[in-house]
Amino acid sequence: MEKKPPEGRKGAPRREVPPVVGLLLAMALMNVLLYLCLDRFLVSPPRSTADARHCPYGHFRVGQMNDCSAWLSCEELRADVRPLKRVGEGAVKSVFLSVWKERKVALSRLTRLEMKDDFLHGLQMLKSLQSKHVVTLLGFCEDDNTILTEYHPFGSLSSLEETFSLPKYQSVNTWQQRLQLAMDYVGIINYLHHSPLGTLVMCDSSDLPKTLSQYLLTSSFSIVVNDLDALPLVNRSAGVFVKCGHRELHGDFVAPEQLWPYGEDTPFRDDLMPSYDEKVDIWKIPDVSSFLLGHVEGSDMVRFHLFDIHKACKSQTPAERPTAQAVLDTYQKVLNALRDTAVSQTREML
Repeated sequence: MEKKPPEGRKGAPRREVPPVVGLLLAMALMNVLLYLCLDRFLVSPPRSTADARHCPYGHFRVGQMNDCSAWLSCEELRADVRPLKRVGEGAVKSVFLSVWKERKVALSRLTRLEMKDDFLHGLQMLKSLQSKHVVTLLGFCEDDNTILTEYHPFGSLSSLEETFSLPKYQSVNTWQQRLQLAMDYVGIINYLHHSPLGTLVMCDSSDLPKTLSQYLLTSSFSIVVNDLDALPLVNRSAGVFVKCGHRELHGDFVAPEQLWPYGEDTPFRDDLMPSYDEKVDIWKIPDVSSFLLGHVEGSDMVRFHLFDIHKACKSQTPAERPTAQAVLDTYQKVLNALRDTAVSQTREML
């Protein structure tokens, strides 16, 4: 006769978790994970201030190169660089998309011999100012009037809106990224004002389009200065100041001290035009930054927080304008504050 198992040894009945409870637990877990990872997803990590391409003077490293290479010589440029097409032309030089050892590079050639002094000045600046702020020099040949630099496919800042409008870059078209670009620009101005050569003034900046053409947008969405043909030196201790060109300047983009001060009834004469200092670069910062900020969600909020520093940049008295470092510090404070606010508001919603 089959025995029945004792009643006391029967297993306790299993209780099933109601589906709605499981859903609530899952949502709570997701909120915890989102809270912990919020900074990573909401705020892009700050870019390193170190130059990852750093090499000894006279050497370079670009792309996936593991080792630094010496600047290419005339012989190497002639033998190994193959021009493909012209991608730019200015008053001093033409730029050609070229190939060197299966890498895309930019080859610049002097356009007119009468501009050779400007061309060689730009080369000297490139050699002396190599840093994270300046396009990488790969080689040069003074005999052939050629300069080889790193190629940046996004081109100059003039094409910024066109680049951001592409569907694959919509995710980086944010006020955070655009404010970082403005910080890159001001960082370049600050570097030029405290360069190894002394206080340099960015003279190729008589209007906004001209100014934007002097800078390149990198594939990592940072900015480097590319055109250094007009960088005169200010030396206060020696009483040396600058004048940007020898022709009369017009418009609101240039600083007031760059305008002819003697009225329309007196014809412009270069020898009578007063000189000025690096504060002309500070005057232009608000206009360039406003372009870089664009009109994305949040950009007007950034402009509001930058109002006071930009007002100071537009002081009619050059000495009252802030330094580029002071502007950069303010930009960083605004970026940090707005990021913290965004993080706090998002966490409160969880």
